[in-house]
Amino acid sequence: MTTSPASKRVKTSPPLIGTHNGHFHADEALAVYMLRLLPAYTPSTLLRTRDSTLLSTCHTVVDVGGEYDPAQNRYDHHQRTFDTTFPEKQTKLSSAGLVYLHFGKAIIAQRTGLDPESESVNILWRKLYNEFIEAIDANDNGISVYPSSETAKLEKRFNDGGITLSSLVSDLNYDFSVAAPPADDSTTTTTNNHDPVNPPPTQPSTAAAAATPDPQAAEDTRFLSASTLMGTTFLRKLHGYHDSWLPARAVVLKAYESRFHHDPQGRILIFREPTPWKDHLYTFESSPSSPSPPAGKDSHKLLYVLYPESASSGAKWRIQAVPVSKDSFESRKPLPEAWRGLRDEELCAKSGVGGCVFVHASGFIGGNVSEDGVRRMAGRAVEM
Repeated sequence: MTTSPASKRVKTSPPLIGTHNGHFHADEALAVYMLRLLPAYTPSTLLRTRDSTLLSTCHTVVDVGGEYDPAQNRYDHHQRTFDTTFPEKQTKLSSAGLVYLHFGKAIIAQRTGLDPESESVNILWRKLYNEFIEAIDANDNGISVYPSSETAKLEKRFNDGGITLSSLVSDLNYDFSVAAPPADDSTTTTTNNHDPVNPPPTQPSTAAAAATPDPQAAEDTRFLSASTLMGTTFLRKLHGYHDSWLPARAVVLKAYESRFHHDPQGRILIFREPTPWKDHLYTFESSPSSPSPPAGKDSHKLLYVLYPESASSGAKWRIQAVPVSKDSFESRKPLPEAWRGLRDEELCAKSGVGGCVFVHASGFIGGNVSEDGVRRMAGRAVEM
């Protein structure tokens, strides 16, 4: 008899979610949070253990148990034979990727109000995997961004490991203000009876109990902190893509089609309000179906994007150099070197444009008090 997926099953009691105790990672922290976003898991109880007998009583198990069986709600990825990936991807999934693969569209529809079968949900599902979930899968499976053969001789200019979400989750594993946990496997159960997504562990009910540090309870508290960190970041990404990124697609397309109105070679893009443009711009530039330039016009890559600092009336304007790629700090054509690092009157005198506010020392961005001012800055910069 086939078991129905958890998101469709009629609830008779709060489902029990199982994961391992001990050292935790970003993937299961996010997997637990994502499950608890679904109505089928609200409320729910969390069991952290490696005891297989206890795990067998769980409705859903993630990142432990040595089994991947969606029909039985088992989502572990540590088996030697495991090779499941997201569609059209090569990165092996972690527990976060597995939960997202099976429940991601339902979560997106639940949080946005979109039709689960709509193309918008599918676009967001793929976008969130590409921009967020895949890196978590890769990190947990020990997959580097670049092949080791290409990075063997490279030396980092500085250490950037401490600013990743995975490193922040890792930090939460350690707290030497309480005694180390016992050597034998211990098990704790946490009930979702406060926060509808991630509840705190049950606190000691007596003064004597409260005075005795409980290492496992402290570990569970840190796990839930990690889960909330990962989950709230996931939600910020989701709502950002839904509320801003997805609607911006049409805005960027319209501006992209109008670029020859501002420059004969189509090198300047203008928005009437702040718009997340980078992803869409590179998509339109690389797509065979992108709008062709008008008859008699030669298409050149965009060099500068102009936009107001805010949607308020009288806002100052920005001119931003287009990066060579979406995640690059190198610009296709930085603002002129003679302008860089200058401000106000000094910049106006050097550029010959009134109303200048600043140009960054690297030349990637500048400002002017008006749209006309940034247009004139852009017009001069493209020819220098």
